[in-house]
Amino acid sequence: MKDKFNMIINIGRQVGSGGGIIAQMLAKEFDCKCYDKEILNLAAKESGFSKEFFEKNDEHRGFFQSLFHMHTPLISDDNFYNNKFSQESLFQIQSDAILKAARQGNCIFVGRAADYVLRDFDNTVNVFISADMEERIKTVRERQNIDSEAAQKFINEKENERAAYYNYYTGKKWGDSCSYDLCINTSVLGLEKSEQFIASFIRERFNL
Repeated sequence: MKDKFNMIINIGRQVGSGGGIIAQMLAKEFDCKCYDKEILNLAAKESGFSKEFFEKNDEHRGFFQSLFHMHTPLISDDNFYNNKFSQESLFQIQSDAILKAARQGNCIFVGRAADYVLRDFDNTVNVFISADMEERIKTVRERQNIDSEAAQKFINEKENERAAYYNYYTGKKWGDSCSYDLCINTSVLGLEKSEQFIASFIRERFNL
Protein backbone atom coordinates (compact mmCIF):
# COMPACT_ATOMS: atom_id res chain seq x y z
CA MET A 1 0.00 0.00 0.00
CA LYS A 2 1.55 3.32 -1.09
CA ASP A 3 0.19 5.75 1.49
CA LYS A 4 2.52 8.50 2.69
CA PHE A 5 5.02 7.13 5.19
CA ASN A 6 3.71 6.77 8.73
CA MET A 7 5.51 4.55 11.19
CA ILE A 8 3.10 1.90 12.50
CA ILE A 9 4.02 -0.38 15.39
CA ASN A 10 1.64 -3.19 16.33
CA ILE A 11 2.07 -4.76 19.75
CA GLY A 12 0.63 -8.16 20.69
CA ARG A 13 1.13 -9.09 24.34
CA GLN A 14 0.58 -11.67 27.00
CA VAL A 15 -1.36 -10.57 30.06
CA GLY A 16 1.02 -9.15 32.65
CA SER A 17 4.00 -9.02 30.28
CA GLY A 18 4.34 -5.25 30.34
CA GLY A 19 3.29 -4.87 26.71
CA GLY A 20 1.12 -1.84 27.39
CA ILE A 21 3.88 -0.12 29.36
CA ILE A 22 6.44 -0.78 26.62
CA ALA A 23 4.00 0.58 24.02
CA GLN A 24 3.78 3.84 25.99
CA MET A 25 7.59 4.01 26.23
CA LEU A 26 7.96 3.44 22.48
CA ALA A 27 5.30 6.08 21.78
CA LYS A 28 7.31 8.63 23.73
CA GLU A 29 10.59 7.64 22.08
CA PHE A 30 9.27 7.78 18.52
CA ASP A 31 6.71 10.55 19.04
CA CYS A 32 3.82 8.25 18.14
CA LYS A 33 0.21 8.24 19.22
CA CYS A 34 -0.49 5.14 21.28
CA TYR A 35 -3.82 3.40 20.83
CA ASP A 36 -4.70 0.81 23.43
CA LYS A 37 -8.20 1.21 24.80
CA GLU A 38 -8.23 4.56 22.99
CA ILE A 39 -9.18 2.73 19.81
CA LEU A 40 -12.45 1.76 21.52
CA ASN A 41 -13.29 5.45 21.94
CA LEU A 42 -12.57 6.06 18.26
CA ALA A 43 -14.71 3.11 17.22
CA ALA A 44 -17.58 4.30 19.39
CA LYS A 45 -17.32 7.84 18.04
CA GLU A 46 -17.25 6.71 14.41
CA SER A 47 -20.03 4.14 14.70
CA GLY A 48 -22.61 5.52 17.13
CA PHE A 49 -22.24 2.50 19.44
CA SER A 50 -21.67 3.27 23.09
CA LYS A 51 -18.13 3.24 24.44
CA GLU A 52 -19.29 0.78 27.14
CA PHE A 53 -20.32 -1.69 24.46
CA PHE A 54 -16.87 -1.79 22.94
CA GLU A 55 -15.27 -2.04 26.39
CA LYS A 56 -17.55 -4.96 27.25
CA ASN A 57 -16.53 -6.83 24.10
CA ASP A 58 -12.88 -5.81 23.90
CA GLU A 59 -10.76 -8.52 22.16
CA HIS A 60 -13.60 -10.90 22.71
CA ARG A 61 -15.60 -12.99 20.26
CA GLY A 62 -18.77 -13.27 22.37
CA PHE A 63 -20.38 -10.07 21.19
CA PHE A 64 -23.97 -11.29 21.18
CA GLN A 65 -23.64 -13.00 24.54
CA SER A 66 -23.17 -9.65 26.21
CA LEU A 67 -25.29 -7.58 23.84
CA PHE A 68 -28.60 -8.53 25.41
CA HIS A 69 -27.35 -8.23 28.99
CA MET A 70 -26.27 -4.60 28.78
CA HIS A 71 -28.38 -1.89 30.38
CA THR A 72 -26.91 1.09 28.52
CA PRO A 73 -27.96 2.50 25.14
CA LEU A 74 -25.90 0.62 22.58
CA ILE A 75 -26.79 1.95 19.21
CA SER A 76 -27.97 5.37 18.08
CA ASP A 77 -30.95 5.60 15.73
CA ASP A 78 -28.79 6.75 12.82
CA ASN A 79 -26.12 4.07 13.25
CA PHE A 80 -24.61 3.15 9.85
CA TYR A 81 -24.27 -0.54 10.78
CA ASN A 82 -27.79 -1.05 12.16
CA ASN A 83 -29.24 -2.91 9.20
CA LYS A 84 -26.63 -5.66 9.10
CA PHE A 85 -25.57 -5.95 12.70
CA SER A 86 -23.31 -8.93 13.42
CA GLN A 87 -20.08 -9.97 15.11
CA GLU A 88 -18.30 -9.23 11.86
CA SER A 89 -19.87 -5.75 11.81
CA LEU A 90 -18.34 -4.96 15.17
CA PHE A 91 -14.92 -6.18 14.06
CA GLN A 92 -15.28 -4.07 10.92
CA ILE A 93 -16.17 -0.97 12.94
CA GLN A 94 -13.06 -1.33 15.05
CA SER A 95 -10.95 -2.16 11.98
CA ASP A 96 -12.19 1.01 10.26
CA ALA A 97 -11.15 3.05 13.29
CA ILE A 98 -7.68 1.44 13.26
CA LEU A 99 -7.26 2.12 9.53
CA LYS A 100 -8.31 5.74 9.93
CA ALA A 101 -5.90 6.31 12.82
CA ALA A 102 -3.05 4.60 10.94
CA ARG A 103 -3.36 7.05 8.06
CA GLN A 104 -3.13 10.11 10.31
CA GLY A 105 0.44 9.80 11.56
CA ASN A 106 2.99 7.73 13.44
CA CYS A 107 1.15 5.37 15.77
CA ILE A 108 1.30 2.31 17.96
CA PHE A 109 -1.59 -0.13 18.32
CA VAL A 110 -1.83 -2.51 21.27
CA GLY A 111 -3.72 -5.71 20.45
CA ARG A 112 -7.08 -5.69 18.65
CA ALA A 113 -5.60 -7.72 15.75
CA ALA A 114 -4.14 -4.48 14.37
CA ASP A 115 -1.29 -6.36 12.67
CA TYR A 116 -3.88 -8.17 10.55
CA VAL A 117 -6.05 -5.10 9.96
CA LEU A 118 -2.97 -3.22 8.68
CA ARG A 119 -1.49 -6.16 6.77
CA ASP A 120 -1.52 -4.27 3.45
CA PHE A 121 0.58 -1.42 4.84
CA ASP A 122 4.31 -1.59 4.08
CA ASN A 123 5.33 0.63 6.99
CA THR A 124 4.62 -1.69 9.93
CA VAL A 125 6.53 -3.54 12.62
CA ASN A 126 4.66 -6.33 14.38
CA VAL A 127 5.95 -7.23 17.85
CA PHE A 128 4.79 -9.84 20.36
CA ILE A 129 5.71 -9.34 24.01
CA SER A 130 5.73 -12.21 26.49
CA ALA A 131 7.07 -12.85 29.99
CA ASP A 132 7.57 -15.80 32.34
CA MET A 133 4.37 -16.95 34.02
CA GLU A 134 5.72 -16.35 37.54
CA GLU A 135 6.36 -12.70 36.76
CA ARG A 136 3.02 -12.28 35.04
CA ILE A 137 1.20 -13.76 38.00
CA LYS A 138 3.03 -11.37 40.32
CA THR A 139 2.16 -8.39 38.11
CA VAL A 140 -1.51 -9.29 37.85
CA ARG A 141 -1.72 -10.13 41.55
CA GLU A 142 -0.45 -6.66 42.47
CA ARG A 143 -2.49 -4.87 39.82
CA GLN A 144 -5.77 -6.60 40.65
CA ASN A 145 -5.12 -7.04 44.39
CA ILE A 146 -5.85 -10.79 44.20
CA ASP A 147 -4.03 -13.96 45.24
CA SER A 148 -1.79 -16.03 42.97
CA GLU A 149 -4.44 -18.62 42.13
CA ALA A 150 -6.94 -15.95 41.10
CA ALA A 151 -4.23 -14.13 39.13
CA GLN A 152 -3.40 -17.24 37.10
CA LYS A 153 -7.08 -17.84 36.43
CA PHE A 154 -7.46 -14.23 35.29
CA ILE A 155 -4.47 -14.59 32.95
CA ASN A 156 -5.74 -17.83 31.45
CA GLU A 157 -9.25 -16.50 30.86
CA LYS A 158 -8.08 -13.23 29.30
CA GLU A 159 -5.57 -14.96 27.06
CA ASN A 160 -8.09 -17.55 25.92
CA GLU A 161 -10.36 -14.67 24.89
CA ARG A 162 -7.55 -12.84 23.11
CA ALA A 163 -6.43 -15.96 21.29
CA ALA A 164 -9.97 -16.87 20.19
CA TYR A 165 -10.55 -13.33 18.93
CA TYR A 166 -7.24 -13.08 17.09
CA ASN A 167 -7.32 -16.56 15.61
CA TYR A 168 -10.92 -16.26 14.43
CA TYR A 169 -10.53 -12.93 12.64
CA THR A 170 -7.00 -13.31 11.29
CA GLY A 171 -6.77 -17.01 10.42
CA LYS A 172 -3.40 -16.94 12.19
CA LYS A 173 -2.32 -18.11 15.63
CA TRP A 174 -2.06 -15.60 18.45
CA GLY A 175 1.43 -15.58 19.96
CA ASP A 176 2.95 -17.73 17.20
CA SER A 177 6.31 -16.30 16.13
CA CYS A 178 5.34 -16.72 12.47
CA SER A 179 2.74 -13.98 12.92
CA TYR A 180 5.21 -11.30 14.05
CA ASP A 181 8.45 -9.60 13.02
CA LEU A 182 9.90 -9.71 16.54
CA CYS A 183 9.05 -11.67 19.68
CA ILE A 184 10.62 -10.78 23.01
CA ASN A 185 10.41 -12.11 26.58
CA THR A 186 10.60 -9.15 28.96
CA SER A 187 11.66 -11.42 31.83
CA VAL A 188 15.10 -11.71 30.22
CA LEU A 189 16.05 -8.03 29.99
CA GLY A 190 13.36 -6.26 32.02
CA LEU A 191 10.94 -3.67 30.65
CA GLU A 192 13.40 -0.82 30.09
CA LYS A 193 16.04 -2.82 28.24
CA SER A 194 13.37 -4.74 26.33
CA GLU A 195 11.98 -1.41 25.12
CA GLN A 196 15.47 -0.33 24.08
CA PHE A 197 15.96 -3.58 22.16
CA ILE A 198 12.64 -3.15 20.35
CA ALA A 199 13.45 0.50 19.60
CA SER A 200 16.78 -0.55 18.08
CA PHE A 201 14.98 -3.11 15.89
CA ILE A 202 12.51 -0.44 14.76
CA ARG A 203 15.32 1.95 13.83
CA GLU A 204 16.94 -0.76 11.74
CA ARG A 205 13.60 -1.60 10.14
CA PHE A 206 12.98 1.97 9.03
CA ASN A 207 16.62 3.06 8.55
CA LEU A 208 16.23 5.79 11.17
